Amino acid sequence: MSYTAWILLTASLVGVSCGLVGVLLILRRMAMMADAISHTVLLGIVVAYLVTLQLSGIHMFIGAVVAGLLTAVLVQWFHQLGVQQEASIGIVFTTLFAIGVILIATKAGNAHLDVQHSLMGEITFIPWNKVLLPLVGEVPKAVVSLVIVLIVILTVLLLFYKEWKLTSFDAVFAASIGIPVTLMHYVFMSLVSITSVAAFDAVGAILVIAMLITPASAAYLWTDKLSIMLVLSSIFGIISAFSGYYMAVLLDTSISGAMALATGIIFLISFIGAPRHGVIAKHRRGHAKSTATIN
Repeated sequence: MSYTAWILLTASLVGVSCGLVGVLLILRRMAMMADAISHTVLLGIVVAYLVTLQLSGIHMFIGAVVAGLLTAVLVQWFHQLGVQQEASIGIVFTTLFAIGVILIATKAGNAHLDVQHSLMGEITFIPWNKVLLPLVGEVPKAVVSLVIVLIVILTVLLLFYKEWKLTSFDAVFAASIGIPVTLMHYVFMSLVSITSVAAFDAVGAILVIAMLITPASAAYLWTDKLSIMLVLSSIFGIISAFSGYYMAVLLDTSISGAMALATGIIFLISFIGAPRHGVIAKHRRGHAKSTATIN
């Protein structure tokens, strides 16, 4: 595959993975958890480096996932103590991210770890960092990890589709029929964590947040059916990857930033023109209702 094709494939895998997980985030009204986890994984990465003094390896992934799960546990704990969920997310997110930034500045100054790289990522380097796979050949490491994560996400979604649907729309009813709502919550937070971690190094926190929230929010405007919402969100993620890349080439700017902008443009189009919940559709229904009332 060509250099451009690897970049587009990587971004598309991020778009699909984040799009699928993002739908459940939106339905559960936990969109800010995407922001929190995509930033707090930095702490896990820094701690893993300080323990091993190595910038690559499975320990970095494990450290980041643990940090993501720690974020979810602390947010839930504060919420159970009576703190509003939004406030809990804000407190945990800013505190853990700040600790990560301080550790980078004071303990990892000589390593190739910096906040700008963590936020924006560097997707242009993805095609150069490859691993040799049997029967396949050389493949970028980021593509391998993202494919594995996508397979895990699809497997968990398909195996527990009914449970995700019930716990997302009516957690009280789900608990009343015996579904372990708390366990499903932490399984879902694990999915958010591994998705954020897999995409974090390649595309940075900004694009991870954009891909987790915006395509799913756009899909929500088009349909009320979960299965269609999942498909649309994935498609919007892929469209954002392609359009953002060529926008970046045209404007000679950050690829990740352009892809994030593309997700916003797709949401704006959906917000105005979606046939289900778009502004134009709502205006037409309101006008038709008022006309019928007058007649």
